[in-house]
Amino acid sequence: MNTSIEVEYWVIDTDGELTSPGELAEVSEQTEREFVEPLFELKTPPCETIGELRTTFVEQLDGVLSKAASVDKRLVPLGTPINSEEIDRHPGERGRIQKEVIGENFDYAKYCAGTHIHVEKRNVTDQLNALIALDAALALVNSSPYYQGERLANGARAYCYRKKSYEEYPKHGQLWHYVDNVGEWHRRLEDRYEEFKRAALEEGIDERAVEEHFSTDDVVWTPIRLRDEMPTVEWRSPDAALPSQLLRLTDELETVMEQLHHTNVEIESDSDPRNTGRVTDDGVTLPEFDVACDLAEGAIHDGLESTNVSRYLDRMGFSVDDYHPISTRIDGRQYVTNSDARDLRLEYASRLEEDVETLVQSMKV
Repeated sequence: MNTSIEVEYWVIDTDGELTSPGELAEVSEQTEREFVEPLFELKTPPCETIGELRTTFVEQLDGVLSKAASVDKRLVPLGTPINSEEIDRHPGERGRIQKEVIGENFDYAKYCAGTHIHVEKRNVTDQLNALIALDAALALVNSSPYYQGERLANGARAYCYRKKSYEEYPKHGQLWHYVDNVGEWHRRLEDRYEEFKRAALEEGIDERAVEEHFSTDDVVWTPIRLRDEMPTVEWRSPDAALPSQLLRLTDELETVMEQLHHTNVEIESDSDPRNTGRVTDDGVTLPEFDVACDLAEGAIHDGLESTNVSRYLDRMGFSVDDYHPISTRIDGRQYVTNSDARDLRLEYASRLEEDVETLVQSMKV
C-alpha cells in the first residue's frame, strides 16, 4: 500500500528565535515553505513499503538538517512554537478570503505545525470510517500543550483548529460522521463549498475570486480528507513530532489500513468507551460515531493520560507504551514565557537532530 508523510517543522536560529526557512525550502523537490513565515514542510513521495518510506523520510530530513547546520538554522518538532512574537502569514488572496470569512479566529492556525499521513485509496468507505474512528491516535504524538504561552490542552494544535479557528464553521473543521458510501462524502464537500461561498459573498467578496481560489477539494480543513490528485485518503490530525514517533505512528496506522482490505469492518453498537472498538484477526470493529468523537476529545484534552483513550488505542492495534509524547514531557505550567519557549525550542531542535542521527545509524546496521 502506497503511503507518504507530510510534516511541518518550525525553523529557528541559533538563539531559538523563529526565522524563515530560506534555502531549506530549496533543498529538494520535496521541501517547501508553508503558509506562514517560520514554517518549513517536508513531503515524501508515495512509498510502496514502510521500509521504503522510512529510508526516504530519514535521508531527506538528514539532508535538510545538514543544510540547516551550514546556515545556522534548526528544525523544531513542536505542534506550536509554545510562545512567540506575532507570526505573519504569507500574503495571498486565498488567505485573505479565509480571514474575511472565518474572522479573527482564523489566526490561530498561524501558530500550528502538523503532520499529514496519506494512504493509498482502496476500499475508500472503510478507510474513511476507520480514520474517523482512529482520530484519537493523535494523542500518541501530541507535542505542545501551549498556545502563545497559555496552556490550552494536551494537544493545543488540534484544540486551536477545532475549538477556535473553525468555531463558527464546525462542519469545516470537525470530524465528519461515518459514511455509507463515497458519494455521500462528496456531497458533504459540495455542501461545505456552497456554505463557504455564501458566507464569502455576504462579506462582499467577488464570486469569481472564491471560485478561483477554492474548490470542493480544498475548502475544508477537516481532519480526514480525500485527495483526488494523489490519490489518497489523508489524515491531518497529528502534530509535528520527532521523526521516529511519526514513523512508528504511520507504520501502525498503515497496518490497520492494510487489514481493512482483508477482513470485515463493522460499527459497534456498544456505547461504552471502556469496551468499544478493536482490531483482531477476525475483523475490525469501530466504535459508534459519538464514542469516537468523545475519544478524540479525550485525546486532545488529556492525551494518553486518558485511560479510555490509551486502552482504546491499544485495542485498535497501537503499541501505546512505546510512545512518549512531547506534550506530556513539557506540560505542567499554566504559562510559558517567551524566554522559556526559546529554550524549549532549542532543546527539541537538539532532540530532533539526535533522533535523526539515531535513525540514520539504524539504517546502516
